[in-house]
Amino acid sequence: MEILLENERLELLQQKAIYMPAHRVLLLADVHFGKVNHFRKAGIPVPLKANDRNTELLIELIQQTKPLRIIFLGDLFHSHYNEEWEVVGQITNHFKELSFELVVGNHDIMSEHQYTRHRFILHQKLTVGNLLLTHEELTRVPTGFYNLAGHVHPGVRLHGKGRQSLMLPCFYFGKRKGLLPAFGSFTGLAKIRPRQNDKVYVIVEGRIVLLQE
Repeated sequence: MEILLENERLELLQQKAIYMPAHRVLLLADVHFGKVNHFRKAGIPVPLKANDRNTELLIELIQQTKPLRIIFLGDLFHSHYNEEWEVVGQITNHFKELSFELVVGNHDIMSEHQYTRHRFILHQKLTVGNLLLTHEELTRVPTGFYNLAGHVHPGVRLHGKGRQSLMLPCFYFGKRKGLLPAFGSFTGLAKIRPRQNDKVYVIVEGRIVLLQE
């Protein structure tokens, strides 16, 4: 599904990512690589297939969109170093033609060397066209820009018959700033409360659905 923000054309992808065709930029937020390993080391029996799904989806997106740059809006890795970081390095080394960039988030706490040795360029914030990319949404957005962020893991609750309900990930766009869904398969959701004229695009059964205008 295509949308327009500050005259920038964006493609919302069912893999919980955004592609900017004019710039050949792929945007993702909150992958949380290593989170499964982090919990398993703490004795919590989380299935390892969640790790595999993240890497499979990332490679699928690269092959589908053929970007020149991949920009992660923070929380690329969940915490301290573990072996999954080397899997990430295998991906960046395989796709040598791509620029891998990270807008640093609160979970990105490893030393700068750990990122740069796997070809990541680090930013505190970054502009691409008329978009201002951050990990946490800005309080004030400069004139002429639209702020895209992650961090929140936005979701909406849909209600069915009786008392049935389901929380689903979503893209959320307000007047001057918006949120990407968490890309990682092992992440929670935070319920958002849209205001009038906000737009919410829900990811449901492999489709993008506009929920509210």
